[in-house]
Amino acid sequence: MKTPRLPIAIQQAVMRSLREHLARANQHLDRDYPEPKLVYQQRGTAAGTAWLERYEIRLNPTLLQENVQAFTDEVVPHELAHLLVWKHFGRVAPHGKEWKWMMESVLGIPARRTHQFALDSLVRSTFPYRCGCQRHQLTVRRHNRVLRGETQYRCVHCGETLKPEPATD
Repeated sequence: MKTPRLPIAIQQAVMRSLREHLARANQHLDRDYPEPKLVYQQRGTAAGTAWLERYEIRLNPTLLQENVQAFTDEVVPHELAHLLVWKHFGRVAPHGKEWKWMMESVLGIPARRTHQFALDSLVRSTFPYRCGCQRHQLTVRRHNRVLRGETQYRCVHCGETLKPEPATD
């Protein structure tokens, strides 16, 4: 899948959000943390990721174009908070108390771990899995990791291990 070319106005909105939230954090923390690198190459269904050692934020260009306001209001500060927590506290739980504090007390944003964006435009193969409360769609990569026995996934709502749904013919 080819990465869509982002209009300059969207890139400017993302940069403005990053700089505003970073300035707020630096003022609140009495620090001068540098501006992280922004990369528009996040793939899959993740809206964004924070690469700690690279001090880099990766954003999903397809989801960004479809959800500009939500990205500038939530996704950019969410990923920035990961980088700031790493700089301020070192390596801690990704969505632990330090991250929650950074999101809510420092950046003034509700600390939500996952997005609710429509994923229809992300053409991909998925595999149905079930837990005690709902049906899940795992990506090819996650499905293959389960098949190889490398990992198990749990539902964030009920905590049960996800099990592949039987194939229906």
